[in-house]
Amino acid sequence: MSEDARRGLRVTSSLVVPESELSWRFSRSSGPGGQGVNTADSRVELSWDVGASVVLSPAQRARVVERLGRRLVDGVLTVAASEHRAQLRNRDAARVRLAALVADALSPPGPRRRATRPTRGSQQRRIDAKKRRSGVKKMRRPPQD
Repeated sequence: MSEDARRGLRVTSSLVVPESELSWRFSRSSGPGGQGVNTADSRVELSWDVGASVVLSPAQRARVVERLGRRLVDGVLTVAASEHRAQLRNRDAARVRLAALVADALSPPGPRRRATRPTRGSQQRRIDAKKRRSGVKKMRRPPQD
């Protein structure tokens, strides 16, 4: 186990989730395999209880819950990794995925869009395109006698 893994999961430069708050589950991975497919528990699930975490400030917790609300089940964020055959590589993949999710949720929102009206030229181009399309469709109709 690396030194960084013992200390915890580094999400940002100022936020490190301690290893004691992370819980691991292992199971058999689906899909084709070799001789060890029925014996190796290579699928990894990494869970972190966002609601009970002591490393998040109330503002950070609110932002994570707001942005990841659909992924949370009773305040617990779970990430699964089964793309590798080795459990150790799946552990690393799950750690990276969880850190990326939380870092993205904690990032400040972008600048708000200032509402503007369409320009006169863009409106005219839209109307002209609709008239051209209408003309193409009229040509497909049978002639009116």
